[in-house]
Amino acid sequence: MLFKNNAYQMQGIPLLDIAKQFGTPLYVYDTSVMQVQYKKLIEAFPKTRIKLKYAAKALSNIEVLKYMRSLGAGLDAVSIQEVELGLLAGFTPDEIMYTPNGVSFDEIKEGVDIGVTLNIDNISVLEQFGNTYQGSVPVCIRINPHLMAGGNPKISTGHIDSKFGISILQTRHLLRVIETYKLKVVGLHMHTGSDILDAEVFLNGAKLLFDLAKELPQLEFIDFGSGFKVPYHASDVQVDITDLGKKISKAFNEFCQTYGRPLELWFEPGKYLVSEAGVLLVKTNVVKTTPATVFAGVDSGLNHLIRPMMYDAYHDIVNISNTQGTKRVYSIVGYICETDTFGWDRQLHEITEGDILAIKNAGAYGYSMASNYNSRFRPAEVLVLEGKPYLIRKRETLDDLTRNQVPITKN
Repeated sequence: MLFKNNAYQMQGIPLLDIAKQFGTPLYVYDTSVMQVQYKKLIEAFPKTRIKLKYAAKALSNIEVLKYMRSLGAGLDAVSIQEVELGLLAGFTPDEIMYTPNGVSFDEIKEGVDIGVTLNIDNISVLEQFGNTYQGSVPVCIRINPHLMAGGNPKISTGHIDSKFGISILQTRHLLRVIETYKLKVVGLHMHTGSDILDAEVFLNGAKLLFDLAKELPQLEFIDFGSGFKVPYHASDVQVDITDLGKKISKAFNEFCQTYGRPLELWFEPGKYLVSEAGVLLVKTNVVKTTPATVFAGVDSGLNHLIRPMMYDAYHDIVNISNTQGTKRVYSIVGYICETDTFGWDRQLHEITEGDILAIKNAGAYGYSMASNYNSRFRPAEVLVLEGKPYLIRKRETLDDLTRNQVPITKN
């Protein structure tokens, strides 16, 4: 989203025009931003056999998945349904990494039958895998390195209390299981969480994975997950992806020399690729003054964007209907019968009822975490591709809410 000629635009199209054409609330995604972010990551790892697996959980619309594949990405799926969406988007099974957590073994077998790369994060499940497949199916293993990523425990997945991964402290047990079942371990994986700024987080985890990798002669890749920080606030520090890439590439390539052959370096970016590409457009329903606060109430809420309520996440908000007016202080709130505040005490150009507001950095974990709470409809989605807006998901209707409800019929 760029501000040009006194208007907020996406690929030269005024966002107000998009809102008028498709209505609000509306998610809008800019493919040119996705492309820039993808290229930055690829170019940050020179002389390295790098593969990016797009994290479908961040934004799983099939047209977005297709676009990611057109850029050259593979797919990181965390459910069998995401696997199936990936197949519908054109990914081949060998392009998909499937990392389930806490699922039944039937879902694991389903992934094997499809032919995706399985990433297992539990010794018990690994033993079931060994009993069932007797080393005939290659597997990746997810390790919990016990490293805290970023400053928010709600989005950290590599600490000692996390449910994700096999503890690095269980290495000896893990190796015995691998040997007993003659497992063909082709990959090692870790993911420590989000908002990572420092290469040291990856490098500290890498040292642990490299030590374990020396015990596994059939490796084809090492997957460092993702979690690269993107700026949400104007004052946020952004990850220096070039510096991070050089440091990780150096350590990885040196390890490959020690290992005796080149391996592939995998990452699973989601937020980094799509967060800044997306905005949520909402209409101001009411401006309400109380003794303490001026509220701007909009036609959306935590049912469409839960991150501010769930993670205390900051999203910048701008009034795209009034880009030059006097700035006043507002709290932007939703229409849900809960506390669903998008932003407290924000300075915005004066808001009047009917104005369109844009909530920035809404591309990741926005629509994909949306719900029908309060029986509200989920919004439409638009993808801006090559200078044109395309509707890629229709706004829900009452038929969508009732489609799977079954009336009682008495004999």
